[in-house]
Amino acid sequence: MSLFDQKALLMSIHPFDLLSERMIEKLMTQMDITYYPTDTILIAPRVRAESLYIIIKGIVNESIDGELQNVYGERDSFDANALIYGNTQSTFSVAEDLICYELPKEAFLNLLQDVESFQNYFMQDFITKHQNLKERQHQNELTPFMVARVDELYLHAPCFVDASQSILSALRTMAEQNAKVILVREGEINGIVTDTNLREKVLLAGKSSDDAIGEIATYGLITIERSDFLFNALLLFTKYSVKRLVVVEGDKIVGILEQLDLLSHFANHTHLIAASIERATSIDELHSIQRSILQVVRSLTSKGVRVRYVSKLVSELNAKVYRKVYEMVLPKALQEKCALIVMGSEGRGEQVLRTDQDNALIIRDGEDESVFEPYMMQLNENLLRLGFPKCSGNVMVSNPYWRRSVTGYKKLISEWIATLNEETLMGLSIFLDAHCVAGDVTLLEECQSYLLESFEGRNDVMAHLAKATLAFETPLSMFSGFVLGRSGHESELDIKKGGIFAIVHGIRVLALEHKIGVTNTTERIKELNNSGIFDKRFASELIEAYDTLLSIRLRSMLSQKQGEEENYINPKLLNKADKDLLKDAFKIVNTFKKFLTYHFHLGMVV
Repeated sequence: MSLFDQKALLMSIHPFDLLSERMIEKLMTQMDITYYPTDTILIAPRVRAESLYIIIKGIVNESIDGELQNVYGERDSFDANALIYGNTQSTFSVAEDLICYELPKEAFLNLLQDVESFQNYFMQDFITKHQNLKERQHQNELTPFMVARVDELYLHAPCFVDASQSILSALRTMAEQNAKVILVREGEINGIVTDTNLREKVLLAGKSSDDAIGEIATYGLITIERSDFLFNALLLFTKYSVKRLVVVEGDKIVGILEQLDLLSHFANHTHLIAASIERATSIDELHSIQRSILQVVRSLTSKGVRVRYVSKLVSELNAKVYRKVYEMVLPKALQEKCALIVMGSEGRGEQVLRTDQDNALIIRDGEDESVFEPYMMQLNENLLRLGFPKCSGNVMVSNPYWRRSVTGYKKLISEWIATLNEETLMGLSIFLDAHCVAGDVTLLEECQSYLLESFEGRNDVMAHLAKATLAFETPLSMFSGFVLGRSGHESELDIKKGGIFAIVHGIRVLALEHKIGVTNTTERIKELNNSGIFDKRFASELIEAYDTLLSIRLRSMLSQKQGEEENYINPKLLNKADKDLLKDAFKIVNTFKKFLTYHFHLGMVV
């Protein structure tokens, strides 16, 4: 290997890529390239570590008391901990003839002392390590999306008037302060007056300018903390279809954030998509919009935005599409007599790309259920035209099983709990993720309240639900290698069955047990942490592991050709950082499965 090749190899290995070129050149003068035959013991409790090893070729096993813990291969390094702490419980032995770099202990410790980023890599915990690795992958483009906060943008000064002040007087105050909106104070309550209020409630309604400004104000302000992330502001703009947010610091209003100011910062055009959905008058118009959503997903993913934020944004856009189709199909007189709900990943706000439809209709008691049938058949067909595939399990509003009254759903819930077979447990699971996207949300809330009440004291049912998390093996061997599939997937692993499902379903059942109403997996984990079910560290590890699995799956899906199975990942196609992240994520999945087994006594469930 030439000096140039050695330098290139070293600079391609993290965390050595954090060092300057001059430091790499100095390191090379301190390092040796050595060879060790199979079965050589390099480090052990009684064999002191004298160097950091960086593998060029070969395999090294790490074991504790004869039990294999890790397998190290090309471009891996070990054992920094033995050098830092001066001892180890592990034995490192050569499993396949080894060619490696050796960086002497003194040179390694000097590097730790001189380069903070290098030190951080070897001293940080799982969570910090994961976050840093992910940030490295998109370092150049990540900051504008994930680091920028609301108070970094220009905030317009708030213009306050009293609710009793006349409209004309308030407008003069607005003009004097060169403001675009008026904030109205009525006791402890704040409202807002915009151009829309003035046009619709004054000009078009013929209201006198001498009337009190409070009479035309809109109350229930949409606010955001000045320390919050700009991406969360983008989510609020998309969700509520507003042009401005009221910025607060605690209970105090400190400014107005205009949509145009935010969009000039982001420039990703999601506002145009949301506005286009609102204006659409036909399914054909909506169809052209769907392609734009995919482009946003690709753009945000390439810029390093975490999947959970991308999925929140896409879920808001999808909800608008569902609501628009609902309004196009269903007569206005029927729209508030039922609730259109989505379930599965869409219900959890975690769907990024199109997967099977999982939707249902809850009809108000006393209404003729048959009246809704033709409209729901048309709704499913329209969704299919828009790229939402039909559900292979027929979980759709076109199926009468998923189209019934509130009382009908309560009866169904009771049947699910009493039966405990595979089909009913699946029905329970997906209904737990239900989210209303159109119609009367109180109908779903009534059903959900009944479901939570029905589980009071039913630990047996929850244990059966939880046991499903053990249905699929985590594709990680005891040697920390990937376990690949069979029957056409010999070089791949199923990332959904192997990891995503266990976290989603396990957290879902824990949320049910503790009557947590949110459906998003990450939010459920946070609520479980707040309830003391997890400590903060483990909750953070679960969130990081889940985010890793979703991120790797999404990037794979975006690179796949149409018709390929979306949940299969070929580990050989992943870069070194992603392989390490994936292995660590699977280890957290295994730890979580052990927690569930203990918590629900799954060893006793038949």
